[in-house]
Amino acid sequence: MFDNLSEKFDAVFKKLRGRGILSDEVLRETLREIRLVLLEADVNLKVVKAFIENVREQASGQEVMKSLTPSQQVIKIVRDELARLMGEGGDNRLQLGGPPPAGIMLCGLQGVGKTTTCGKLALRLRKEKRRPLLVPADVYRPAAIQQLKTVGRQIGIEVFEAGQTANPVTICQEAMRFGALNGFDTVIMDTAGRLHVDEALMDELVRIKETVSPREILFVADAMTGQDAVTFAGIFNERLDVTGTILTKMDGDARGGAALSILSVTGKPIKFVGLGEKLEALEVFHPDRMAQRILGMGDVLSLIEKAEASVDRESAVATGQKLVKEGLTLDLFRDQLRNIKKMGPLDSLIKMLPGADKVMRQMEGDGTQLAEKELKKIEAIIDSMTLEERRDHRILNGSRRLRIAKGSGTTVQDINQLIKRFTEMQNMMKKFQGMGPKKLKNLIRGLR
Repeated sequence: MFDNLSEKFDAVFKKLRGRGILSDEVLRETLREIRLVLLEADVNLKVVKAFIENVREQASGQEVMKSLTPSQQVIKIVRDELARLMGEGGDNRLQLGGPPPAGIMLCGLQGVGKTTTCGKLALRLRKEKRRPLLVPADVYRPAAIQQLKTVGRQIGIEVFEAGQTANPVTICQEAMRFGALNGFDTVIMDTAGRLHVDEALMDELVRIKETVSPREILFVADAMTGQDAVTFAGIFNERLDVTGTILTKMDGDARGGAALSILSVTGKPIKFVGLGEKLEALEVFHPDRMAQRILGMGDVLSLIEKAEASVDRESAVATGQKLVKEGLTLDLFRDQLRNIKKMGPLDSLIKMLPGADKVMRQMEGDGTQLAEKELKKIEAIIDSMTLEERRDHRILNGSRRLRIAKGSGTTVQDINQLIKRFTEMQNMMKKFQGMGPKKLKNLIRGLR
C-alpha cells in the first residue's frame, strides 16, 4: 500500500540530502513537498496541516539547523511524527481482562471483510492460547451465517449455532451465556453491515453493546476506500465509542491516507491490519515500524517475529544439529526454502529489509514474481531427486540430471545452475565453520 508514498518521500529526502545546509528557504520547500506527498496519499487535510506544523516547529530549532547532518535530523523528525500520527506511545493491545468470556464486537459497512476478519482474529487469539467462539450475528446478508461457519471449519474454531430468523441482539446474548457455560474465554461477534450508514443499523449495534457489554468494539474498515473509511470510522465512533480499528486490504494499492488519518480523526488506535486473503494474514499494527517502512528504513523486528512464528523451535534446533553433523545438503536447503514460504509472500518479506524497497523499484519488470517463480523451480528440482541425490549432489551425473529435468519440468541447464550456486553456498559455509570468533568478527567489520 505504501509503495507510492515511500517512493515520493524518498525523492523529497534525496533532494534534501543534496542541499547540505538547511536554510529557512530549503526547509520551506521541503515542507511544501511533504505536504503535497501527504495530500496525494489522501491524508485528511486537517491532519496534514497539523503534521507540517509539528515538523516545522521541531526542524526550525538551532540544533537542527546547525547540525552536521540537518537532512538526517529532518528525516528523523518526519519519522517520529509519522509514528506519532499513527499512534506510537498509545496502547493498541486488546483489553480482554476480567471474568470470561470477553466479548469482541466487530462492526462496519458491508463488504469491508468483517466475516473473514473475525476468522483471522480468532485464529490469532488461539495462537495466543485463548479459546475463541465465533458468533454469526448478521442475519440480513444472504449466506453470511454459512460463510462464518465455513471460515470456522477451515481453522477448526467452533461457531455458535444461530438461526437466520433470530434477533441479532438475542444471538449475541445467548452466545455470551453459551461461552461462559462451555469454557470459551473469548466471544467474537460478526455483526451486520450495510452499504451505507443508517439508523436501523446503528440502533441494533447500540442495543448489542448495551446488552452484552463487549470489552472491545472494533471498527473494520477497508483501507482501499481512503478518506471514506476515516469518515465512517468517525460516525461509528460517535454512536458506539469504538475501542479501535482493523484496517483490511492493506496489501492493496490504495494511497495509505486512511492509516495516516484514522487515529487523529477518531482518537482510537489501529489495532490490527489485514495483509492478504489468507486467514493467517492479520498482523498487530505497530506505528513506529510502519513509519520506518514508509520511509524505506525496513522493519527487521517484524521480520524476526514472522520467522519465530513460522518456524518451530524444536525443528530449528534439530536442523542446526543436522547442519553441524552433515553439513549443508540439498535436503536441508529445501527445508529452509519451505520455512521462508511459511513466512508469507516474498515481496512483503523483502520490504522489511532496510533499503530493499529502493532495490525492488529499480528491478526491471516484477522482480519479486521472478524470485517467487525461481523458488518454486528450485523446490521442484530438489523434489525430483532421490534421497541419496539430495544428500550428496556429487553423484549427479548426466543421466541423473536429465531424469530430474524431465521430472521437474525444467532443463538440465537449470539444474546445473542450481548445483553451481549450491556448491558456492556450501563452500562459504565451510569457511564460516572454520573461522574462530576473532576472524569472524573481523570479517563482519570489513563487510560494513
